[in-house]
Amino acid sequence: MKILYIYNLYQQPGGENHWVESEPQLMEAHGHAVVLYKRDNSEIRDFSWWQKGALLWQAGWSRQSFREVRSLLRRERPDVAHVYNTLALVTPSVYYACRDEGVPIVQTLYNYRLVCPAGSLLRKGRICEECIDHSLWRSVRYGCYRNSRVQTAAVAGMLYRHRRRATWSQMIDAYLVPTEFMRRKLIEGGLPADKIVVKPNFHEPDAGLREASDGSALYVGRLTEEKGLRVLVAAWKQMKSPPRLRLIGDGPLREELERAAGVSRGGIEVLGQRSQAETMEYLKKAALVVLPSAWYEGFPHVILEAYACGIPILASRIGTLADVIEDGVTGLLAEPGDPAELAKKVRWIIENESAARQIGLNGRRAYETLYTAERNYLHLMAIYQRAIETRLVSICSQVASQA
Repeated sequence: MKILYIYNLYQQPGGENHWVESEPQLMEAHGHAVVLYKRDNSEIRDFSWWQKGALLWQAGWSRQSFREVRSLLRRERPDVAHVYNTLALVTPSVYYACRDEGVPIVQTLYNYRLVCPAGSLLRKGRICEECIDHSLWRSVRYGCYRNSRVQTAAVAGMLYRHRRRATWSQMIDAYLVPTEFMRRKLIEGGLPADKIVVKPNFHEPDAGLREASDGSALYVGRLTEEKGLRVLVAAWKQMKSPPRLRLIGDGPLREELERAAGVSRGGIEVLGQRSQAETMEYLKKAALVVLPSAWYEGFPHVILEAYACGIPILASRIGTLADVIEDGVTGLLAEPGDPAELAKKVRWIIENESAARQIGLNGRRAYETLYTAERNYLHLMAIYQRAIETRLVSICSQVASQA
């Protein structure tokens, strides 16, 4: 099988950038032909002021991406196109290039962008579903995308126009989402239920079970407000003798967290961005991984890394986290925004070593059952085959109706 992968890289590296690289590599490892079309939002840094202004109103259609993808399709003749993020340079125009060439489309979604211009269903640190319950234009009132009403209007307008054109319901043969929770939210937002397939992420290489812990807690992710890091610091302040807390990542809260670490007398360490190898070293030392998020999340990769290593996870009881972490079995859940409960459960994990070890082993079994590369490959192949068959049936129906 030949697969064309289409994606728009973000300026700030994150989980999505990881997946758009790992799945093509997985398919190549199994002998399939892979073709890549990518654009990078870092291109925008070199745009002139008028190009940046024009970009706001061209978010829904890029003539450059349309032409380049159509040319690539005609040259390579892939069996299926797999699309990831399209904002802001790729744009939904690539769907129409695929349609014109009769190539089925699989679209992976790692956030809520198609029903929320901000992509997070979060506003001012709180869950917000007004764009689902009312209208996309509510987001413009609040300036949800990049705290700008102008930029939010551009994204909301793009979503609205393609909703009216039935792009989301007719152009895509299958949507892939990592959890059932995300599927439900996207259906509530108007995406076709029969096209949304839950396909969990995977982790590779398998680092194996960790051997010993240094008793520390570890957070890995962006250092942003919605990640619940202020609650995490507050929980550490409430504990008399807290375990060492290490924070890996970068973001706008870094300076604030470094100040908190400075007065913690060594209880909190802000390590900044680290390589994958370094992150795994810290992970395999940890007694627990903590994810105190205040938002629904997509599917944080650190969950799979912790499961693979047999490390207990303590996370917020919200959205995707409550979907993939079974409370008391593969991890513990705490109410988001509650530092007292978070502190209590951190202490329980540290003080109940045997029970915590069993939770970690349960996570390892979940990894082996659901989240290995091989299982993902089989699932992905079945989805590609279904998309090809669906598009073939659609083309045959169109031909028959014109006869």
